[in-house]
Amino acid sequence: MFSESLMKKIGLFAGGVLFGTAGVKILSSRDAKKVYTECTAAALRAKDCVMKTVTTVQENAEDILAEAQQINEERAAQEAETVQETEEDGADPSDEGTM
Repeated sequence: MFSESLMKKIGLFAGGVLFGTAGVKILSSRDAKKVYTECTAAALRAKDCVMKTVTTVQENAEDILAEAQQINEERAAQEAETVQETEEDGADPSDEGTM
């Protein structure tokens, strides 16, 4: 009356419905809710830890940038002073360092 293929499909459908219903029951239980809550709390703690680390790295990067800019400004001032002294002495700055 029913083909083997049709019976197999009906069996799979019934099994899926049964499994889905049992899954919903399990996922909505108190124990599952407790697990979800604990996992969410752990994720929030991890997020806080990561954000603290990111803030520290960002602050260190800002400090490094500020110090690098200061070093470059000091170097540029020294070079300008050297060029000015060389010009005052009457030497050609392009000849500096050659023999």
